[in-house]
Amino acid sequence: MGQARVLAVVETTGGEARPASLELFGAGRTLADRLGGELVALVVGSGVQMVAELAGALGADRVLVADDPALGEPVAARAARAVEAAISAADPELVLLPATTLGRDVAPLLAGRLRAAHLVNCTRIEIDDEAVVATRPVYQDKLLTTVRAPRGRRVFITVRSGAFAAPEPQASRLVPVEPLAVSFTEADRLVTVTRLVEKPKGQTNLESAPIVVVGGRGVGSAENFRLVEELAAAIDGAVGCTRAVSDLGWRPHYEQIGQTGKNVRPKLYLGVGVSGAVQHTVGMRGSDTIVVINRDPNAPLVKMADFAIIGDLFEIVPRLAKRLREVRGKA
Repeated sequence: MGQARVLAVVETTGGEARPASLELFGAGRTLADRLGGELVALVVGSGVQMVAELAGALGADRVLVADDPALGEPVAARAARAVEAAISAADPELVLLPATTLGRDVAPLLAGRLRAAHLVNCTRIEIDDEAVVATRPVYQDKLLTTVRAPRGRRVFITVRSGAFAAPEPQASRLVPVEPLAVSFTEADRLVTVTRLVEKPKGQTNLESAPIVVVGGRGVGSAENFRLVEELAAAIDGAVGCTRAVSDLGWRPHYEQIGQTGKNVRPKLYLGVGVSGAVQHTVGMRGSDTIVVINRDPNAPLVKMADFAIIGDLFEIVPRLAKRLREVRGKA
């Protein structure tokens, strides 16, 4: 490896960047400056020119674009070929990927193939003259552990969603976009994607929403979730749920927040009938303000909350939603 560089791999869906990928620029810019090298962005997908321009505005010094219909589907073998091509073009010391399902597949695949180091699900990354040192949560986020990889070899790092804030785009920052040719083997095309399940159009993205309203098993039924939806609509919030709710089939998995779902860091988290199992709280504990509506004063999430309303959610939520609509002129 020559000049120290950081490569940030930007995942896309439907021609748009995934929020977890944009957070890589928050980590990558700092690391590149620390190394005295470049931050190189690789945008992977199909029809992603707008994302490539955004990567420059977010702080990349160089933008590589792997734009191919075959990369429009989330297949690890194909995405890995794009990252390999970018590594050949940029020769980075650090390769950052979001800790998404795809990123968690691609990083170990390439680390093994290229005999590189791999640091997993990191929330903090530091670098000194001898090693790359990262912090990652273990045991359902009950403990933090420090992991390290020696300098002088390539290091793949998957970055946990919500660990870093995406920087504000600088519209005046224009960076040349370089197309990147990617070759696929016959084996890379063996996986066929038959269907992608997408959230309804117009629904706020949970991972980037400033306000999230979450319903738990205390809501009682799928039909009762209309109360959560009405409260979210009253304050322009996104709707989320706990794993128990998703497992019961009341809400789709893409709304699930927690260890096996999404990580969120909203300015306001409003939990309705959520007890606060560890599986859920690991995905929302970074919220700025936590408000809980629950009849149990001893529920774990009540103890975590900045504000708690103890009472019957079926009485409180409709009245709260109505009052919010009145205050905001939506009645």
